[in-house]
Amino acid sequence: MSTPLSISRIDTRRDDVEQALAALRAKLSPAGNVVSEAGRQRTIDVFGEPLSPQQVVERICGDVRSQGLAAVLDYSRKLDRAELTPAKVRVSAEELAAAHAAADPEFLATVRRIRDNILEFQRAILHRDVEVTRPGVVLRQRYTPLARIGVCVPGGAAAYPSTVLMTAVPAQAAGVPEIVVIAPPTKFGANNPVVLATCHELGIREVYRVGGAQGVAMLAYGIDELPISAADSLAPRIPKVDKIVGPGNLFVALAKRHVYGEVDIDSIAGPSEVVVIADDSTRPDYTAADLLAQAEHAPGASILVTWSERMLEATARELESQVARLERSEVTIQSLRDFGCLILVRDEAEACRITDAIAPEHLHIAIDGAERLLPHLKNAGATFLGNHSPVALGDYAAGPSHVLPTGGTARWASGLSANHFLRSSSVIGYSAEALAAIGPDVMRLADVEGLTAHRESVAIRNS
Repeated sequence: MSTPLSISRIDTRRDDVEQALAALRAKLSPAGNVVSEAGRQRTIDVFGEPLSPQQVVERICGDVRSQGLAAVLDYSRKLDRAELTPAKVRVSAEELAAAHAAADPEFLATVRRIRDNILEFQRAILHRDVEVTRPGVVLRQRYTPLARIGVCVPGGAAAYPSTVLMTAVPAQAAGVPEIVVIAPPTKFGANNPVVLATCHELGIREVYRVGGAQGVAMLAYGIDELPISAADSLAPRIPKVDKIVGPGNLFVALAKRHVYGEVDIDSIAGPSEVVVIADDSTRPDYTAADLLAQAEHAPGASILVTWSERMLEATARELESQVARLERSEVTIQSLRDFGCLILVRDEAEACRITDAIAPEHLHIAIDGAERLLPHLKNAGATFLGNHSPVALGDYAAGPSHVLPTGGTARWASGLSANHFLRSSSVIGYSAEALAAIGPDVMRLADVEGLTAHRESVAIRNS
């Protein structure tokens, strides 16, 4: 059964739930090789053969690693249709300042308020050094910030100053001294005055007009030298970063996976997702608005889980009514058809079990007394409580980062936070007396493992 919008439905009272959930999970998991016919033709046009997305990424990353800036400029021309010169790859300080000066003062005030919200939360959860002492023994876990990180900001269908805030500000809370932003050379990317004004307001001065897999490769491998003026004078090289964060399309996600190990990454993200748990206390108009907000990401997965048939039907009617009023109604409807689902369950317990099996990026418990379900729900990137906590709060302003695990990876992965920009290391200090006390245990284990040099490094100090 389906609504006129053709949204999938699951009724656990009569459907094979495991089979239906498996099909739903398969749709939400990025396969890595699914592209449109137009995308396949573009690949042939650029590379002369029908490469898979993974092969495309390997080719681009390999070329950037071996050819440097020349490959970055070449792929920007072929893939983004941007005729960049070496002097225009980096957004100049003057361009950043001009965008900031021209920005709406109220917008900049909003950026500052959101920055303060993020800093307050991210600093509150920040790891601090921990020390354990015993007589003659000092053990410490020490946290230090990464030196240089790269942020990918999308720029295809819309401008995303929120991505700059939700990635760069947690890094600033951690104390990262160098933050590099890359965005495609488009009107919504690195050529967008709102994005540039946001960077300037946050104190980010290193912004490049590079997107896609070539941008990820540039961050991961660095560029030896970069011409920055019409006179072709040379600036210092672009050093490689320690970590790459931020969302992007399939090719960005695959490129991040490809360079992992060379640098760290936050995650390999798929389509954005929300599961809304609802009952008779939930307002159907609110719920429909929440599902549509996720679907307009296009792709975006919007899933309702409820034990109230009345609520499900009322939400379906609201979806039909509200989607017609949206500016992005066409792509939103396609997202609902491809990734939407209305699930009718028997009770709260089954709702929690199914939601945990989906392990969504966003979980909205949109019922009265939402806290009571929290102990029964373990797998979600971010959880929103009650009718007045829409996911858009987390997307834009609340304080936790909106960079979250997708595709069921919330079973084991966490959302981005200031702590992901820290590395930890242990510090161990023993006195002679403390070494003498623990030495026999160390030597005994070394003997068992046959590592005599290890044994002697302790024995020589205990003789």
